[in-house]
Amino acid sequence: MIPAAFPLTGATQQGHDVAQVPLGVTLLFMALLMAMILCLALEEKLHAKKSVIVGLFAVVTLFLGAAFDLLPFGSVTVGGREIDLPVYVPAIDWNVIAIILGSSLFVDVTSRSGLFTWIAIKLTRASAGDPLKLLVYYGVMTVVFSAVLNNVTAMIIVGSLTGVSLKRLGRDNLLLGFLIVEGLLTNVGGLLTLISSVPNIIIGTTAGISFIRFFVVAGPFVLVATVVTLWMGARIFNIRRLATPEEREKSMHLVLGFDERDGIESKAFFWFGAAMLIAFIAVIATASVLPLIRDLGMGYVAITFGVIMLLRFKAVADKFYQAIDWDLLGFFAALFVVINVMEHALVLEIIGKGLAHVIGLGDTLGTGLIVVLGATASSVTDNIPLAAMLAKILTANPVIGSDPDSPFWWAVVFGANLGGNLTPIGSASTLVAVTIIHKYELNLSFAGFVKRALPFAAVQILLAVAYIVFFV
Repeated sequence: MIPAAFPLTGATQQGHDVAQVPLGVTLLFMALLMAMILCLALEEKLHAKKSVIVGLFAVVTLFLGAAFDLLPFGSVTVGGREIDLPVYVPAIDWNVIAIILGSSLFVDVTSRSGLFTWIAIKLTRASAGDPLKLLVYYGVMTVVFSAVLNNVTAMIIVGSLTGVSLKRLGRDNLLLGFLIVEGLLTNVGGLLTLISSVPNIIIGTTAGISFIRFFVVAGPFVLVATVVTLWMGARIFNIRRLATPEEREKSMHLVLGFDERDGIESKAFFWFGAAMLIAFIAVIATASVLPLIRDLGMGYVAITFGVIMLLRFKAVADKFYQAIDWDLLGFFAALFVVINVMEHALVLEIIGKGLAHVIGLGDTLGTGLIVVLGATASSVTDNIPLAAMLAKILTANPVIGSDPDSPFWWAVVFGANLGGNLTPIGSASTLVAVTIIHKYELNLSFAGFVKRALPFAAVQILLAVAYIVFFV
């Protein structure tokens, strides 16, 4: 019996014990894992969705796991009762699935209130059209939206408004710099809270890190990294204050043409959306201490708020179901299955032994290497499989697994998020940023993005290493 393989709360699998797996079998499954990661890195060239790629590997690994007698078939104990479930169902972390599903529904419906557009246009008017102020306001907005919503949604909202604003202000020459900085800041903002990014959810829930604890630890770094990124962006892309009174007056006149009320269809729903957003953040932040809620988990909170918001559109709720990123959810479910099989095939044990040598180097050198290695790996493939795999490995470590304050958990979180800033395929939000750049017919190749983003990413990663080593 291997309880660690089944993250479903209160569930254990009966009737199987993996005593020994031949090395050849383990190496076969390791090759499959590497092949899956390679296919994810080549997703665009394969013209295949993540869910299809990982789903195929889930099917193959399950079949081979059964053929080599690796899987623990039998009944599952849930709340003291034995029930029969397919072996792959308890392998899925349903709390993570519920958080993503509920949060997606909540954000999608809340955005229809016009709340996020209202905030964005308010900041645009407050800047008076000054390019440097606009960069700072949009940068801070990107970080906050990434933390409260998600990286992709934040980039779509801020990136779209940036294109419209700079064109109206006659500052098209600054658009490339703005969009690159905003794309990089989505991954910085993605570090701020437990629900800001998927790696945070996986690592945070696995390590038992509370929402408040996550925010307290990540907050100072996010603040410093945001300031440094904006300063570098202004210097590198030559974004400066308006020099003359005539320029300032002209820009002020232009931004007055923005109307923050354009996206608000109902004032009542607008204020309801604002109140529910505040309530959602408050309940998520205190979920670990609230009676009953702490037992039901953050997934229950996310689903509950999603359903409450759907009541506003109860007659057309199916439209919001269609907008859910089912590819992402299918990808997650299949990924948990693959990682589960890899655990039974002892692939994670071998990787864990290699990682143990890095951990053995100590909190200073060990955590620094994990940040750098994690960021490098995340830059060339999806950071979600990396986070899921390392979460399993660190959980099995007798010291780290029982200590939510261990710096190694934070090394994985920081590395997985910041690695997305090294390449345009490192995270979904940077990919969206590049898509918006190409939409405006700006010239930016893969190598061009890396060349411009590398100084930012290098500084951010070095700051992360120093912060974890000296302050966490």
